[in-house]
Amino acid sequence: MGLRTARRPGLVALLGLALAWLGGGLPGLAVAAQDPGFAGSSSCRPCHEQFYGLWSTSRHGLAMQPYTDALGAGLLTPQTEDLVAGERRYRAFLGPGQGFVRETGPAGDVTDYPMVQVLGGKNVCYFLTPLERGRLQTLPVAYDVAAKAWFDTVASGQRLGPHAPGTGAARRESLDWRDPAYTFNTACHDCHVSQLSTNYDAATDTYHTIWREPGINCETCHGPSDAHNAVCAAAPRGTAPEDLKILRIGKDFTTAQRNDACAACHAKMAPITAGFVPGERFFDHFDLILLENADYSPDGRDLGENFTFTSWLSSPCAHSGRLDCIFCHTSSGRFRQAADPDQACLPCHQDKAAGRDKHTRHGADSPGARCISCHMPKTRFARMARSDHSMRPPAPAATARFGSPNACQGCHTDKDAAWAGGHVRQWRTRDYQASVLARATLIEQARRRDFSALPAMLDYLAASDHDAVLAASLVRLLRVCPDARTWPALRAALTDASPLVRASAAASLGENREPPTLAALAKACADPVRLVRIRAAEALAGVLPQALPPDGRRAVTDATAELIATFSVRADDWTGSYNRGNFLLRSGDPAGAIAAYATAARLRPDATAPLVNAAMAKARQNDLAGAEAALRKARELDPQSAAVAYNLGLVLAQRGQAGEAAEALRAAFTLDATLAEAAYNLGLLLRATDPAEARELLRQAAALRPDNPKYAKAAQPLDPAVPGSGAP
Repeated sequence: MGLRTARRPGLVALLGLALAWLGGGLPGLAVAAQDPGFAGSSSCRPCHEQFYGLWSTSRHGLAMQPYTDALGAGLLTPQTEDLVAGERRYRAFLGPGQGFVRETGPAGDVTDYPMVQVLGGKNVCYFLTPLERGRLQTLPVAYDVAAKAWFDTVASGQRLGPHAPGTGAARRESLDWRDPAYTFNTACHDCHVSQLSTNYDAATDTYHTIWREPGINCETCHGPSDAHNAVCAAAPRGTAPEDLKILRIGKDFTTAQRNDACAACHAKMAPITAGFVPGERFFDHFDLILLENADYSPDGRDLGENFTFTSWLSSPCAHSGRLDCIFCHTSSGRFRQAADPDQACLPCHQDKAAGRDKHTRHGADSPGARCISCHMPKTRFARMARSDHSMRPPAPAATARFGSPNACQGCHTDKDAAWAGGHVRQWRTRDYQASVLARATLIEQARRRDFSALPAMLDYLAASDHDAVLAASLVRLLRVCPDARTWPALRAALTDASPLVRASAAASLGENREPPTLAALAKACADPVRLVRIRAAEALAGVLPQALPPDGRRAVTDATAELIATFSVRADDWTGSYNRGNFLLRSGDPAGAIAAYATAARLRPDATAPLVNAAMAKARQNDLAGAEAALRKARELDPQSAAVAYNLGLVLAQRGQAGEAAEALRAAFTLDATLAEAAYNLGLLLRATDPAEARELLRQAAALRPDNPKYAKAAQPLDPAVPGSGAP
């Protein structure tokens, strides 16, 4: 969610698109659990006994399962000490007929929460309990399978909070286990059960969630099997129908289709439809979280819970277009070459295997000589180990500069990154780490809104061999760059080969109303990929049809209809209503926007973005008192937000409250030293009372925004005798 100057009167810090990222996609097929086309995995067993056996014992088949005494006794060990979270203590009880977590309050009050379902089981077990209004909630204690230890569910995922609007760093420590982020119906159901319907009722904020089977069943990937079963039963014995009426991922799908089918669950993404079907394109149904998110280090290594797909898209193996997920993994999620993982690499990398000692600089039989040791190191987050699927070589130099993980120190725990980086440079005549550092530095600078290296950023975007993930990340981060040189580069990115780059470019062009931009966005509304179309339509919200090329108006209308549909994909998540509000506000409907923001605030009471943008809508209605109230509430929620303080300062200034306005604007500039708008407005406000400070603030604003002639003029000497000076 980026800060961007909106070039219109009134409040000028409209907060942008919010993505409600998920760690897994929508159900394999968007149907109700009772849909007669689905027969259940048991119907596959008579003809596919071997595969049924492999699936039913796999992590896919057991992604969620009911809690039983047998499961508790066989997989879990007793919790011997209470887990303390705030003023409350928690302990799991596993005895026969128990299976519950006891919460003990500060006054000795006790509540027992039954463990009705178990998620996971490979690294971690999470436990679900029913709460009010149909919610299935993740309990505050979870189980580390390898360590045989109980741990705090919320605390283990503490990197998750600071990067999501409404769960900022200032509030992370107080995040309760009952938070919607840990509600199964809202956040984590999509890839743990099959053929699910949440049946959310927005009017009562209630769920009536149902599913056909726990775990990921055969039909999630292969489609409904009723018709398949019927044509096979009708076929003469010993023959197979010409049309099997089933999705055959291994035989009929392309490499891209297979990868996209897996990515629906193995990606950190945001859904834009409710109907992904294996075989369809990922970016027709999802947006993807990239390196703009601080759960990635600037060089793209995992720091948080990122799943796989983003890293995979940066892999040279993915770039080849020949490798897909099921080359290394079975359809039930097992690793095909578990006994000798290097066998997965050898078909394409025989030259490296032939000179293993020289290539790895480790003994041929040592762990350091294994391909995955260097190219797929594991990182741990929330007690779970995940392999890096970017498959890039180690870059300890990036660790030294950015703190990102590297493979070398995963084994050599007694050494530092400088030691490892020195060896890598000594062993390789080509200093590949230099290019890693150069690219990562661009991301790191753009995250800080330091665009001093803008020419290098734009050169990277223009390079024909750029990495799509890195390029799209830069494009998203450039959304807040005030330099007009970004506009031609972003327009050019609308024609990039990657739909991820094209969609990101469309989103970042939303504040530019130059005719070439409008024409390019109108053309993008006819892009073959839905994600690009809706981002282009979003950028064009509020643009009058006569400002668009006549031959592009129909595409804009159609893409806008697709965009509006995305707001209802997850009615139980605040971001849909928030994004609807943004669309309505840009389209000139402040009353509708205020209603949408109110819904978002009801769903997520600690989210500040709906309050900030509701204030903007109220200001457009000349309701400055209402705008002030919304912003004061937002500031109570997040006193560290520069956007909140800045907008509050503007409203207070418009209401004639100069002293409080100056305090708020000063706070905004203190919180964000790149916010030229805050320095400029504070400088104007102080001209009469403190001309010396006003001059310095206006000078700083002009230095931060040398492209803005208004700032340059205001920074001129305040001397009435000087023609054209900035004196009032």
